[in-house]
Amino acid sequence: MSASENDTVVHLSPDLFPDRGERVLATHGAFTVTAFRFPSSVEGLRIENARGQVTVLPYLGQMVWDAVFDGRRLTMGNVFPYPRRGSSILETYGAFAYHAGVLRNGTPGPADDHPLHGEMPVAAMDSAHIRFGEDDRGAFAEVGGHVEHVMGFGPHYVARPCVRLHAESGLIHVEMAVKNLSAHPMELMYMLHANFDFIAGAEIHQPTGFSPESTVVRKAIPGHVTPSPAFKALLEDLAINPARMRRLDEPELYSPEQVFYLRDLGRDQTGRTRLVMELPEGDGFSVSYDPADFPHCVRWILNDGDAQVAAFALPSTCEPEGYTAEKAKGHVRMLSPGETARFPVTLGYLSAQEAPAAISDVNDMSKD
Repeated sequence: MSASENDTVVHLSPDLFPDRGERVLATHGAFTVTAFRFPSSVEGLRIENARGQVTVLPYLGQMVWDAVFDGRRLTMGNVFPYPRRGSSILETYGAFAYHAGVLRNGTPGPADDHPLHGEMPVAAMDSAHIRFGEDDRGAFAEVGGHVEHVMGFGPHYVARPCVRLHAESGLIHVEMAVKNLSAHPMELMYMLHANFDFIAGAEIHQPTGFSPESTVVRKAIPGHVTPSPAFKALLEDLAINPARMRRLDEPELYSPEQVFYLRDLGRDQTGRTRLVMELPEGDGFSVSYDPADFPHCVRWILNDGDAQVAAFALPSTCEPEGYTAEKAKGHVRMLSPGETARFPVTLGYLSAQEAPAAISDVNDMSKD
């Protein structure tokens, strides 16, 4: 995201995070930034604005671990009481949003050797900072940083994620920028994996149809799912009637998980698309982005005793079937030497007063 010479920047270091208790690192207008450590020793930054807070892990992939606005927790239900360092996202699968990729992505297939969703989710960041400033939406607080990935005779890139929060908003602006530092073209697969809570009775609004051509059910069954005859029959039904999942009023359908691919999303006059999950109380969750940055949109819904998640819009450069399958589909992007790819997304919470206008915007984009 753009920066100005008038911004105030606070450079962080791990020793600023107390072993016990909390430390207020900065206050700036409506914002308070507090440093602490989880019981696992993972560093946490809590950024509070007038409506709520987000918790970012500045040195662990800069994932957004949690988000709460107007008293509503946005984050998926999960079995992880706090984040843990590990070799893959599977060892700490409880974040509200994380950066999936960037060299490999998705569920590894039989011919793949990459971890689930690649190396970036749990990358050890080389730097982290807080930035305060103003943009066209007003005052903001931002967490950013970088990690350089380099392999002898292999890929070499720098990734610069950031999370920006505005003073009076429940929406979060998340961006990943990846620059290829190698002298050779580099393969790239990226997804912002945004894991909203599963809310029974919620209704999904999308600027495309719920036809089998526009909302395509994934029939490929990943290795971590053991399909029963009933599950296979459900897949066949959803392939014909995906509108069955427009409203989450059959919670039992989503154990095991269901995955859909959204096609041909409508856009507004600026070229952006938007999806909203309207909650029973009239408030909602929202995801918006430019499909030019993310040619694919994935939906992942799971509701069982261990995880409750309605990832209703996962913007991505590819589908999540692993490197070999996506390479065969032509979904692996190539980044030229010195080229930078940017992936900005706005996501978060809409109050009951804000949601109707957003839903109207979605309906205006719809092609069906």
